[in-house]
Amino acid sequence: MCGIAGIASREPIPDPELVTAMRETMVHRGPDDAGTWVSTDRRVALAHRRLAIIDLSPAGHQPMADSTGRLRITFNGEIYNYQALRKDLEAMGHRFRTASDTEVILEAYREWGTECLSRLNGMFAFCLYDNDARRVFLARDRAGEKPLFYRHAGCKLVFASELKALMVDPAFPREIDPDALNDYLAYGYVMGHRCIFTGVCKLVQGQAMTFELDTDAFRTWRYWTLPAPVSRPNRDSAELLDELKRLFLDSVRLRMIADVPVGILLSGGMDSSLVTAMAAGISAKPVKTFTIAFPGYGILDEGPHARLVAEHFRTDHTELAAEMPGVELLSELARQYDEPIGDHSMIPTFLVSRLIRKHATVALGGDGGDELFGGYPHYNVIGRLSRYRNGVPAFARKLIGFSASRFLPVGTRWRNHLIGFKGDLHDGFAHVNMYFDAGSRRRLLSPAYRNGMKTGSPPESEKAGSCTAGGSRLYEATALDFRTTMVDGYLVKVDRASMMNSLEIRTPFLDHRLVEFAFRELPDEMRATPTARKVALRLLGKRHLPPGFDFNRKQGFELPLAHWLKGKWGGYMESVLEGSDPGLFDRRFLRNLVSAQRKGYANASRLFLLAIFELWRREYKAVLPSSSGAGGIARGEGACRTS
Repeated sequence: MCGIAGIASREPIPDPELVTAMRETMVHRGPDDAGTWVSTDRRVALAHRRLAIIDLSPAGHQPMADSTGRLRITFNGEIYNYQALRKDLEAMGHRFRTASDTEVILEAYREWGTECLSRLNGMFAFCLYDNDARRVFLARDRAGEKPLFYRHAGCKLVFASELKALMVDPAFPREIDPDALNDYLAYGYVMGHRCIFTGVCKLVQGQAMTFELDTDAFRTWRYWTLPAPVSRPNRDSAELLDELKRLFLDSVRLRMIADVPVGILLSGGMDSSLVTAMAAGISAKPVKTFTIAFPGYGILDEGPHARLVAEHFRTDHTELAAEMPGVELLSELARQYDEPIGDHSMIPTFLVSRLIRKHATVALGGDGGDELFGGYPHYNVIGRLSRYRNGVPAFARKLIGFSASRFLPVGTRWRNHLIGFKGDLHDGFAHVNMYFDAGSRRRLLSPAYRNGMKTGSPPESEKAGSCTAGGSRLYEATALDFRTTMVDGYLVKVDRASMMNSLEIRTPFLDHRLVEFAFRELPDEMRATPTARKVALRLLGKRHLPPGFDFNRKQGFELPLAHWLKGKWGGYMESVLEGSDPGLFDRRFLRNLVSAQRKGYANASRLFLLAIFELWRREYKAVLPSSSGAGGIARGEGACRTS
């Protein structure tokens, strides 16, 4: 796990030292080593911060060259099957000078070109410069575990692992993109290729890009997408379960390979408990497990559940009893999440990452299990929602949706579901876990901002439109979550919180073989039904988890935010919102939101989302877009390319 940055230009770079300054904004991503390389013609500059995991020797230094000197790479992530790939390449005549997985990527590119991506099993974001072709080649892993921001402007491509590195350039425009802001207010994250700042883009999951130095041309393409489901009506469930275990066990095995201590982030839920079970069966010594507990907060306290699993598998277990941290932590997190997200579980994720880093450099987590195996509550009701829509005339559904948006206070239970009822089922999916619907966003934003900005399609429409056709309703819902909320919300949360502590988090459920198996092979009845979720994982858990394990819990690392808002956190967030830019948010709406929270409405998460955004805006001196602009990043120079 590392931090990467670079510049590639048609003309010589006036200030190649800029890439070193970019690199130094990401020391937390790689405290063990640092490197910078500039091509002889000064048209390419690559930089790297290293967190040493594989081959701890100086031979793993980056940016790394291949044996011919033709190629140079800066790489963030891990290639889990690097040992097998190395053997294959050696049989083809390739020779290696290091024991690192980085060199394996270089030799794989020499052998297969950009097609090497199909052979990599890992989490990664990298830039490889091919001097003979005068081309840079960038790629992001299939699930999107590792981030990659880029900006193309003035015949120059600039990229980095984190947005703050791009902001080192004094000429960087810090103008908020209206469409990205719409995304954030709706979902708590910025979707897909967009970025919170105008003119900046992100490679999306499973996407690659090439940039030609001599012509300033670049193209992007998807080298991987979720597979379509295959109907195999006669396949035995026991056979499927055996295949699931085989893939999962091998995924855990690969992710335990490291030259540094490895631990497990154990929440006490089914996903992380199964990771613990597989790891304990593989390891010759007790595995290290870590959890964060909230004593006295009832179902939010993961401690007893994690201890049950730890005791059963005799792990070396460490538990952190969390107390309410000081409010200054919010500013620190706003600084780290340089593209803001509104998920308050970033706080326990940060706290447990800090705990783990005292004992290990790598930790395994349970992310991805819900999307692959049908773990979220709304998967249970998909069938009912579809039947309700079919039974209610369209005009009546529109009336219900309009009335809910207009007359039900924000924070009312089921409000978003009722608003989403106005459209088809895809529109219903798009309203799940929404912070502010279109109507409440209009009331939240100040009249001056709202009237002056032009935006593209609403985020609800974009999300509904990205549903994959051709599968069942459950397939569509889980695929949508995999491509949006998981990658743009949950994985960003984990990456930034863990890397803030120089900790590498590995996710066994996101091995692409396991992802493809779940989406292609598992029938709906082994994922989620009207009465059960994660059916296949439950069956696997019955085989391996301890007696007394509670399979009905759906928790994960959650925060007692509503309780904390009754104390100093509440006063602090209110003061932050009172000091927000009046040109952006309507003060009356904000005060009504605070008042409703005190009356018992569920607005704690919304207040957190808005407070984090305001702290982020102050930290990075973000400015509102000029009313003369059209908003959005898919315009003119710096436009994002989707594929």
